[in-house]
Amino acid sequence: MDAARSAVERRRRRLGAFAGAAACCAGLAVGQLVTVFVRPEAGPVTAVGSAVVDLTPTVVKEWAVRSFGTADKAVLIAGIVLLLAGVAVAAGLLALRSRAAGTALAFGFGLVGALAALSRPGASALDAVPSLAGGAAAAGTLFLLVTALVRPPPEGWPEGPRGAWALDRRGFGRLLVSVLAGSAAAGLAGRRLGAYGSAGATASRAGVRLPPPAVPAPPVPAGAAPKVPGLSPFLTPNPVFYRVDTALVVPRVDVDGWSLRIHGEGVTRPLTLGFRELLARPLVEHDITLACVSNEVGGPYVGNARWLGVPLAGLLREAGVRPPSAGGPADQLMARSVDGMTLGTPVETVMDGRDALLAVGMNGEPLPFDHGFPVRMVVPGLYGYVSACKWLRELRLTTFAAYDAYWVRRGWAEQAPVKTQSRIDTPRPFASTAAGPVNVAGVAWAQHRGIGRVEVRVDGGPWQEARLAAADGVDTWRQWVWRWDARPGSHTLEVRATDGTGAVQTGTRQGVLPDGATGWHTVTVRVA
Repeated sequence: MDAARSAVERRRRRLGAFAGAAACCAGLAVGQLVTVFVRPEAGPVTAVGSAVVDLTPTVVKEWAVRSFGTADKAVLIAGIVLLLAGVAVAAGLLALRSRAAGTALAFGFGLVGALAALSRPGASALDAVPSLAGGAAAAGTLFLLVTALVRPPPEGWPEGPRGAWALDRRGFGRLLVSVLAGSAAAGLAGRRLGAYGSAGATASRAGVRLPPPAVPAPPVPAGAAPKVPGLSPFLTPNPVFYRVDTALVVPRVDVDGWSLRIHGEGVTRPLTLGFRELLARPLVEHDITLACVSNEVGGPYVGNARWLGVPLAGLLREAGVRPPSAGGPADQLMARSVDGMTLGTPVETVMDGRDALLAVGMNGEPLPFDHGFPVRMVVPGLYGYVSACKWLRELRLTTFAAYDAYWVRRGWAEQAPVKTQSRIDTPRPFASTAAGPVNVAGVAWAQHRGIGRVEVRVDGGPWQEARLAAADGVDTWRQWVWRWDARPGSHTLEVRATDGTGAVQTGTRQGVLPDGATGWHTVTVRVA
């Protein structure tokens, strides 16, 4: 009797775990379906993931960026789903002993999602609904499955927990299949309706016809892009342009409902502009290199593009803004995105004559959704976290003393001019090459100062000056090539740059916190 009872209990626990997992599927599917009628950022997994991003220490975030690159968001979402699955299995096992406790645990995770959704910038009470609906669906499904799982024990069996030792596997199986089929249907409906909901934004972007610039960028100079295999293209194609942000769901904005508000301290004529009004203004075109402060020495988070937009300084002057040097009361331009991200840019920098833009185009097309459609900021010479707000919806004039933007509250510097950097693109680290002439080539950047010289050395020897490609202004990176007479053995290559002011790139190694990495990029290669 004990052996039979033990076998039944093992099967019972196994089926209880299945019940928890199935309840999890039902909860996620219902939550996703309800999200369609609220907003994408309110989805249970997205809301929890966004809250985790906000609460994660900066050093952990930087480790994630280094370790997973642009896949860090997918890794985070996978981790949340795995954690949710573990909690669901635990809820299923707990429900075998106490259906009330198990279903409460299942609903509790929905409650966590609701609280996370309500903590997001710009959240309303409706944002809690998808998580609450998902939690209720998970709890209800678990209750039904566990109820169907048990039946009274045969006559003569000792009482088990709650008097339930025998299993109604047939009834449980039928209900389990129904639950999984219903979850699949709800999930598919959520995806289809979500795609339909975002189709308006997709059609909106497809319908944008960018007017020709009143001030076009000059052609890229001949000789700016040496034809060296392995060297980055001078203009980075949009699909491979780096993306580093906190958005787990890329905002998809319909231009018909978009507007930009400019207001705050020192604004004598507040402005509210629609997208069509912005396009009707004289547009200018500039080649500008952007760099992320999370870019390690030699890292990939830098790219060069041709941007089309409205000069930002002109708009601020139209709103009556004066820089601090002219007596203006505000020293910070706080930019806010449609998903609530805030970035703070020095007003003095934006209005000092550099080509700061409200960009609407990138490399000859409307901004991609990943890169801020319909409008983003581009300010040459500053790291992205203090200047490159994507999906822009508000510009507020304030002071650094009065307001700390998102990244500043997490330990990053208020002021973040781009540091002089250089990178070896080819040969790649640990590459093998044949002895003889070898092209060592790469890029160097010091936006708004320009690059005046690049030097390479081998195995700690004397610095050798590389040949610089033609310059396309001071706001873009500059490509370089050095011809190396490679001899057999293992060798270490280093590169450093000198900016347009004559300042030499420091070799002192520093991590990305709090205002960008420093040091010389080093590559080890084997020559056969």
